[in-house]
This record gives sequence, C-alpha cells and structure tokens, in this order.
Amino acid sequence: MTPSKRTVVGVILSISACHMIKDMLQSLIAASYPTLKADFHLSFTQIGLVTLAYQLTGSLLQPVVGLLADRRPAPFSLPIGTLFTFGALLALSFAETYEGLFLGACILGIGSAVFHPESSRVARMAAGDRPGFAQSLFQVGGNAGGALGPIGAAVVVARFGQRGLGYFSGLALVSTFVLTQVGLWYKREGLARLAEARSERVGRKTAAVSRGRVTGALAVLLVLTFSKFVYLASLTSYFTFYLMHKFDVSVQSAQMHLFATYAGVAAGTLAGGPLGDRFGRKHIIWFSILGVLPFTLLLPHASLFWTGVLTVVIGFVLASAFPAIVVYAQEIVPDRVGLVAGLFFGLSFGAAGIGAALLGALADSSGIDRVYGVCAYLPAIGMLAAFLPDLARSNRESHGRAVEAPERASA
Repeated sequence: MTPSKRTVVGVILSISACHMIKDMLQSLIAASYPTLKADFHLSFTQIGLVTLAYQLTGSLLQPVVGLLADRRPAPFSLPIGTLFTFGALLALSFAETYEGLFLGACILGIGSAVFHPESSRVARMAAGDRPGFAQSLFQVGGNAGGALGPIGAAVVVARFGQRGLGYFSGLALVSTFVLTQVGLWYKREGLARLAEARSERVGRKTAAVSRGRVTGALAVLLVLTFSKFVYLASLTSYFTFYLMHKFDVSVQSAQMHLFATYAGVAAGTLAGGPLGDRFGRKHIIWFSILGVLPFTLLLPHASLFWTGVLTVVIGFVLASAFPAIVVYAQEIVPDRVGLVAGLFFGLSFGAAGIGAALLGALADSSGIDRVYGVCAYLPAIGMLAAFLPDLARSNRESHGRAVEAPERASA
C-alpha cells in the first residue's frame, strides 16, 4: 500500500471532533428556541426565519468556498472558520432585538460555510482507500454534536437564559487550536496526496460515466438530499414544540427526546459510510431515503413512547444516506471534491433553512401537528434513486474496455 492509500485516522478524528463542537454549538441555538421564543415573543414564522438565516447563508457560500479550495487549497482556512462561530455565539448571547438574533445567525452560517467544504476535503485526503469510512467518521462528529446541543440547552440555557449561549464560546477557540494542527498536516502531507490523486486521474483514459449521466446523477442526489434535510429540519426546529403541544411534556423532557433523535442520526451516519464501502453506495442511498417511509407515515399517529422510538429509527435510517451521497458524488466528479462537498453540505443547509421557514409558516397557519402529517410523504422521493448509475458496474466495464484496447492494437 502506498503512503497515500493509508488512512490517517488521527486527522479524521481531529476534524470529526471539531465537527462535533461546531454542530453542537449550532444545534444549541435550535434547542434554545423555546427560551428565545419566550424572551423575544417570537412567532413560529420568526423562528423559522432565524433558522433560514444561518442555513441559507451557509448554503449559498459553501459551494463558492469549495470551488475556491479546489482551485487554490488553503490549509489554514479551517481555524479561521471557527472564529466566525465564536463571534456568532457572542452576538447571539448579547442580542437585545430580533434583528440582533438574525445577524448572529448569519455569522453562524458563514462559519459553517468555511468549515464544511474544506473539512470534507481533508477527510477525503486522509481517507486513503476507505472514503466511506472517513466520510462517516467525519460526519458523525457533527451528528454527535447535534445530539449534545439539546443537553446543553436543557442544562445551561434553560437555567441562565440567552446569556448561557455565550458560555459555550470557548469551545470554538478549542476547535481553532485543533484545526491549526490539522492545517499543518494538510500543508505537510495533504497537498502531496492531492497532487498524487490528480496525477492518477490524468492517467485514466476512459471515463466510467458519461457527462450526461453525471449531470443526471447529481440532479437526483440533490433532490434526495433536499427531501432528507427538509424532513430533518422538522425534527431539529419543531420536534420539541410538537411534543410539548401533543403530549404536554416539559421543555426539558422534550429536549431529551430531541437528544435521542440526534443520537439516532449520529448512529446512522456512522453506519452509512462503511456500509456503502462494503455493499455499494447506491444500495445504501436507495434503502435510506425510501426505506424510512413506513416510519414517517406512522409517526403522526403514535403515542409518546412510540413517537420516541420512531424518531430514533427515522433519524438512523435517513442519516445513513448522506455519507454515501457525498462519496458517490465525489466519485463521479473526482476533480471537484471541494465543490461537491460545498454543494451538498450547502444544499443540506439551504434545504433545512427553507424547510424550517416553510414549516414554521405551516405550523402558524394549520397547527404544529400538520407539519408531521405533510412531511410524512417526503421520503417517497427516494424512488428517484432508481435512476442513479451503478458506479461499480461502470468501472468494471471501463476497465474491460481499457484492457481490450491494447489487445486489439497488438492484433
């Protein structure tokens, strides 16, 4: 095995840990919505617009950051991104108006836009011959952070109020230090891995998938990503309100249910990448998006106990798709790893933001129960996975043509 094929687990763990901190701080904001709603007398629509602010900011900027990184890698952009998160937490903790909350949310989105494309590139660099495993390990850090956010909100923000958000800002500075060390590895070894991978691709004469099929596959993947993250937005932004309204539970109890849902998402993310390495990414994508449909249809009719069980299952199955989606897309567009990461992470942010805003308006007009009745049908979009090309078969056919060509020439 050449050095570039070796999986550098320490680097992947480092960016995964920083992903955990970043997404914990982000989910902390969402889990604090009941406190902010009461303090600022917000409607569900206003809450949805706050979510839209940081999600859409990240969505629009991430593909741009990814494309720039493909053209000119910047090893130390990651620690710079965490400083935006640090500033966002301080802005949100001291905001005195709704406009201040909105501005802090936008700054939070900028931090995410810088972090996600480049950290996904680092995961790909350090993956060696295990890209699915690396992508899952990187992403599960974010899911674990998402699970920890509601606990932080229940323990700290529920006690100290809005100012409690500022108590977590030091964690962003910890990430800055860790990512500086990752940047040193990136500069020392990661750039050489990029150059070697690029030279290997130049040496391949036959494309495994035509340009038209690549475009079609990306379009399908983007639609599937949109459906997945709109549904997840219904959980991250409104699940606590749903539980409090339908089952009359306390804020703290609802946040613990949200923690369990995030834990299911984390477990699904960790499983999705390695399963894709072993069984094929198309199969995992198909199972994850469409396979969750029976559970989402049952959710609006379930008791409190079964609501908790179903949301954990839904989170697990849905989340297993995203590592497979990102690696699949990077395999069909191998020269644009950063752009692909930015596009899909950006879409995940945009879909969640748009979904949160629309679902907030739906909750205001028709009630919070209606949100989950409408979202139950979103996973049916997973049937589009049937149009994805089989990359393993395409690669085998491409390899066969490449072997036959010299034989015909010699004949």
